[in-house]
Amino acid sequence: MVRIKFLGAAQTVTGSKFHLSYNELDILIDCGMFQGLKELRELNWQPLEVDIPSVKYVLLTHGHLDHTGYLPRLLNQGFKGKILGTAPTLAITEIILRDSAKIHEEEAEKANKEGYSKHHPALPFYTLEEAEEIISRFSSVPLDQWQDLGHEVKVKYTHNGHILGASYITVSAGGKDFLFSGDIGRPDDLLLKDPEIPRWADYLFLESTYGDRLHPDEDLESLLIDLVQKTIREEGTLLIPSFAVERLQLLMFILWRLYQKNRIPGIPIFIDSPMGTDVLNVFREYPAWHKLSEPDFKAMCKHMTLVSSYRDTWKTIDDPRPKIVIAGSGMLTGGRILTYLTKKLEKNNTTILLVGYQAEGTRGRKLLEGERQLKIYGKFYQVEASVVHLESLSAHADQEELISWLKEIRNIPEQVFLIHGEMTAMEVFREKIEATYGWSVRIPELHESVTLW
Repeated sequence: MVRIKFLGAAQTVTGSKFHLSYNELDILIDCGMFQGLKELRELNWQPLEVDIPSVKYVLLTHGHLDHTGYLPRLLNQGFKGKILGTAPTLAITEIILRDSAKIHEEEAEKANKEGYSKHHPALPFYTLEEAEEIISRFSSVPLDQWQDLGHEVKVKYTHNGHILGASYITVSAGGKDFLFSGDIGRPDDLLLKDPEIPRWADYLFLESTYGDRLHPDEDLESLLIDLVQKTIREEGTLLIPSFAVERLQLLMFILWRLYQKNRIPGIPIFIDSPMGTDVLNVFREYPAWHKLSEPDFKAMCKHMTLVSSYRDTWKTIDDPRPKIVIAGSGMLTGGRILTYLTKKLEKNNTTILLVGYQAEGTRGRKLLEGERQLKIYGKFYQVEASVVHLESLSAHADQEELISWLKEIRNIPEQVFLIHGEMTAMEVFREKIEATYGWSVRIPELHESVTLW
C-alpha cells in the first residue's frame, strides 16, 4: 500500500510537502516553508509529523521557497538522505537557500539589537551553515528518464514551465503512477517553453492556485507604459516587488523590449535583488531551458543597473531621479523591498506594482485588500503610495489552462487530490473538474494521511 501524508499546501498555497511511503521506502515530494498567515508560519518551527531519519529522498518540483525553504530544517530532525531535482532547479534552490539563510540571520540579529521580537533571543529559522550542509546533499536528474530509487519505486521528471528547471514528478510504485504536478506554468510564456502535457495518472496531486479564475486579458505593455509615464511626470518611484526567479527576469525583458521599441524613455531601472542577479547566471548557464538569445540577454542586463551591496540600496533610494526599482521579495515578506517601503511607502508619488500571487496574510495581500498601514521591522508605516496589481504576469496556469493541461490524460484517475490553493479556489476547481471530466476529486486537510491502492 502507498501512504501519503499532506504536510503542507493542503487547503493553503504555501508550504508544499508530501510524504510518500511504500515498501519500506520513504520520500518527500517538495519541502517548502509556510508563508503568510501567522498560524501557518508558526508551523515552520514545528518538527514534521513523520520519521525524518527514514526519509531517503526529497524530490523537488522546482526551486521556489514555498517548495524548498524548509530543507535545512530537516537536518536537526535526522535527515541523512539525498535531494533530487533538475540541474536548474538545484542551482536555483542553492541560491534561494543561501539568500534566505542570510536574511534569517540578519533579521534575527536586527530583532535582537532593536528588541522588537517577543522571542529572547530571536533565532534565525536556519543558518547559512545549515543551508550549505543541505546543499551538499543535492543530486541532479535528467528530464524524461526513469530513476530507480530501489524498493520497486521509480521517479520521472517532466518539464512543466512555471520557472527555470520546474517539472512535474511521476512516482511509480506498486504498479501505479502517482503524479505530483508541482506548479504548472502557462502556455506562450515569453521566456519559457510550454509545459509538457501528462498522458497518464492513477493518482493526481494537482495544484489549484488559480483554480477559481481566469487571468485577465490585460494590455500589459500599455499599462507599463502608463506607469512609467506617471512616474516620470510625478518625479517619483515605480516600485516592483518581484519574485527573484523568473518574474524578475521576465520584467527585465519586457521593460528592455519596450525601450528597444522606443515605447518608453531611458528611465533608470535598478534591479535590487542579489538573489535575482544570481538567477540571471543560472539563465546564462542553462540556455536550453529558456527562449532568450545570448545577444538579447546581454543587452537586457547591460541596460539596467544591478544593485549588489546594501550600501548601493541606500544610494538608489536617495537618487532623486524618477526611476524603476525591481526588488525582492514578491509578496513583501522580506528582502530589499522592505527597505524601499520604509522610505517610499508614505510618499504619494510612489507607485507599487504587484505582479504575482499574494498569499493570504502577506504584506502584499494586505496592500491588495486596501490596508492603510503596514508593519515593517516592528514599526507601522502609512500607505500613501498608489497600488496597482498585474495578474497577467502570473507564472501559474489559470483555471482554463489547468483544465487544458489535463486533457490528454488517457485514463480516468482513481483520485484527484487538489493541493496548493486556497479553499475557495479549490472548491470551485473541484466542481469544474467534475463537470468537465467526471473524475473523483478530493480536497485533503493539512496533516491528513491517506492509504491508496
